[in-house]
Parts: sequence; C-alpha cells; structure tokens
Amino acid sequence: MNFGFFGIQFSFGLQQSNMSAIYKYLGADEASLPMLWLAGPITGLILQPIIGAISDGTWSPKFGRRKPFFLVGAIISSVALVLMPFSTSIWMAASLLWILDAANNIAMEPYRAFVADKLPNQQHSIGFLMQSFFTGLGITLANFTPAILVAFGVLAITDKMSNGIPTYTYYAFFIGAVAAIVSILLSVFTTKEYPPTETELEEMALQRARANIFKRTWEDIVMAFQTMPLTMKQLIPVKFFSWYAMFCYWEYITSSLSVSVFHTTDQASEGFSKAQLLTGNLNGTYNIICFVVAFALVPIARKIGAKGVHFGALVLGGLGLICIPYLNNVDVLFHLYNPFGQPVAISSIYLYSFGLGISWASMMAMPYQLLAGSIPKEKRGVYMGIFNMFIVIPMAIQIFTMQFFVYDLLGKNPVNVIRLAGLFLIIGAVFTLFITVKNKNQIVA
Repeated sequence: MNFGFFGIQFSFGLQQSNMSAIYKYLGADEASLPMLWLAGPITGLILQPIIGAISDGTWSPKFGRRKPFFLVGAIISSVALVLMPFSTSIWMAASLLWILDAANNIAMEPYRAFVADKLPNQQHSIGFLMQSFFTGLGITLANFTPAILVAFGVLAITDKMSNGIPTYTYYAFFIGAVAAIVSILLSVFTTKEYPPTETELEEMALQRARANIFKRTWEDIVMAFQTMPLTMKQLIPVKFFSWYAMFCYWEYITSSLSVSVFHTTDQASEGFSKAQLLTGNLNGTYNIICFVVAFALVPIARKIGAKGVHFGALVLGGLGLICIPYLNNVDVLFHLYNPFGQPVAISSIYLYSFGLGISWASMMAMPYQLLAGSIPKEKRGVYMGIFNMFIVIPMAIQIFTMQFFVYDLLGKNPVNVIRLAGLFLIIGAVFTLFITVKNKNQIVA
C-alpha cells in the first residue's frame, strides 16, 4: 500500500539535493536561490486542498477514489524528471520544477488520505510510520545515487553536459523517473480501495446534483477551514517553524558545505561539485536514520505520547543542524575521510545525521497521526490538503523573507542560514508541548 511513497520521495530527494546546484550551474547567484524554489510552496498551496477535496467526492468502481490521482501525478513527474537535466536556462529549470512539484502534489495528498481510508484508527500509527520508512528509503537512494555513480567509476566527477550540469545528475534523475512510475504502478495494481457505503454514494450523488465540481470544491474547503479541529490549529506553529527550517536547509546546505568544508563559493570549481555530492551523501545518511528508526518511534510513542516524541525529535534535529558548520573542525578527536579525501569531523556528522534523521521520521508521521484521529473520515482528503498548506505557507514565507531580508541580516553567509534552521527546529519543538490531546490511545495506538 505504501510502496508508491518510495518513488514520490525519490523525486523529492533529487530536488532537495540537486536543485540549488542545478540553478547555480545555470548561472544563478546565492541571493536568488530562495525565489527559484518558489514552485513547491505555490503549487502545494493551490493544489493540495483542491485535489484533496476532489478526491473525497470521487469514486470509480474500476479505478477507485484516490489511486487515479497519484497515478497521474507519477506519470507527469517522471516526464519532468527526465527533462530537468537538459535545462538550458534558469527559467527552464524553474518551470520544470513547477511541473514536477505540481505532479508530486497531485499524488501526495490523495496518497495520505488513501492510507487513512484503508486503516482503522488503531493502525494509523504504523501506517504513517510505514510512510516514513519508504520516505527515508526513497530519499536515501536518491541522495546517494550520484555519489554511487561516481564512486563505482560509472561516470567521472568532471563529466558535464553542454549546459554545465554534471552527467551524473542526468543519470540520477532518469533513475528517479523510473522509480517514480514503477513504485506507483506496484501500489496501484496490488492494492484495492474500499468502496464507499450506499449512504456515502448517495451523499456523493446529492453533492454532484447540488453544484458543479468547482463550487463543491470551494464550499468543501471553506467548510473545512470553518470547522477545523483544535489539534489541527495547535499544530500550525509547529509546522511553521519546522518547515521554514527544512526549506532553509535544502536551499543552502550545498553552499554551506562548499564554504565550510571545501572553502569555495565558485560553482564552476571542483570543490563545489564535491559539495553537491557530499550533500547527497549526508542527506542520504539522515534518511537512512529516518527509515531505520521509523518503527522504533511506535513503542516510544506508546510510552510518552506522539507529541512527546515529536518534541524530542525536533530538538535532536535542531542540534544536528547547528553542528553542521563544525564539519570541518579538524581539532575533533576522531575523523572520517569521505571519498574525496577531505577530513570531516565524524562526531559532527553522526550528531547531524542522527538528529535530523529522527526529526525527519517524526515530521513524516507524528503530525499526521495527531491529525488523523481528529478529522471526519469522509473529509480526510480536503483536511489533509489543508493541513499540508501549513507546510507550503511557511515555505513561501521563507522564500520571500530570505530573499529580501533574512539573507542580508545573516551576513549573506549560507552557514548562518543553516544555524537559523537549527534554531527554528528547536522553537517548533517547544510549540509541540502546547498541543492538546484529548484521547491518548487514539493518538499513539
């Protein structure tokens, strides 16, 4: 049921580790990077609640309720992934990212609702943590793929296409396209959806007779906002600070490593290419932690509750990010030589990867677990879509504030952006403590 998440997250992983580098290969400067990442937040803000609401009112005896959406999304994203490395300009790459993010959003929210549809309340915990497992696995392989291609001699680190983008980037995106479509097809053809009850079918028919699809969708979204559960409202600041932090990380981790580890800001240098591959290695490491610890969070949640797990996970992630600027600290007792021969402090690597990996596993599961038990099942699609607006709105705010204010305030230093990300994860953890949980068993089954 969850295997399709592997392909969707493989696509996200390629974006996280490579888009800033692709933009810089095509001539973008550091200050313009946030605005070039605008595609994800805007498409998510528009599409997620709309697709969620439409999927709530959809049923086909042949194709189901949710599956048509993530199948269409996978096909479109695969095409965009193949085309991305052939970008000849910044705006071509940005346009393809808009298409890619739109496709991923079409797939994502119906997929989350699909899992909640299939499972009783007492199995929501294991269901969403299984999503964390496949999220970690998909992003891990996406991040390691370029480095593997170079390490095994399939491609050279100096091989570049005519547009300046390394050849290993093209092969990684092509592999991602295959992973996306194959994993989604596996889920589509091996998992059945439960059909609506007669009462639900009658209600769908009445809704279709009452208004056209555009009016119904708008009314469903407005009604969902008006009747938003308290738990969902209390999660808003948690989501804001944690996702603002993650977008800072994805945008500036390559530049931060280029400065702190390889001591260069020149995107044409070999040091910057090494920083891009090291980004993939480190992202892959924290995602290994993510899928390894995903199921370990279940018994911990039984003991201390979902919000307790999320608090601890975000604190560990924040501390890990704050340690990143010290990756080149050669005074640490033990050191690890990465494949490029550059000494990196092993203690900082493991603290960063361990902390952020646990944080990422929790972010992919615990908020949805907290939410799933507080919303009506017939409106899961629209509520999941609205809930994910609390991801993309912080991203949009991050883009505009970073572009026009915060980056200058931080001395135009990408290392300071990563420090800010760590601080914001810790602030998000503090807000977690204020969430009201009425029924503990419902949340941490």
